[in-house]
Amino acid sequence: MRWLWIPMLALVAVVTGSAVRDGDYGLAAAYLVIGLLLVWWLSPFRGGRTTTHQEVLAMSDTDRPVVIYWRPGCGYCARLKSSLGAGGDKAVWVNIWQDEEAAAFVRSVNDGNEVVPTVVIDGTPHTNPDPALVKDRLSEV
Repeated sequence: MRWLWIPMLALVAVVTGSAVRDGDYGLAAAYLVIGLLLVWWLSPFRGGRTTTHQEVLAMSDTDRPVVIYWRPGCGYCARLKSSLGAGGDKAVWVNIWQDEEAAAFVRSVNDGNEVVPTVVIDGTPHTNPDPALVKDRLSEV
């Protein structure tokens, strides 16, 4: 799933090229814009570089009261991030598609599955928790 953006990019190129070949430039532009937004949404590089799992482990407990393991294209992660608002900046965010050790950690606490968001609050992992729980803890930071 983490490489889905590559075939999606190829599909956008083919569909856009087909519309251009048929002379429908407006439709081609729409395909291109919508397609590139979808490719960006699925890209593991969305959001820039995030903290790694090793960096999280090196932090003191007071520096990481809330650690959120997420991945691009995850609707639940987007819901959590939007629910937290500006308070979400207090959490440590780890993209599991950029860090294999982070993905392994998420699998280790979710019966072998890469379920995100996995939120570690004061050392205790929570799988797809209620945003209110995370928001309450972040308000204490």
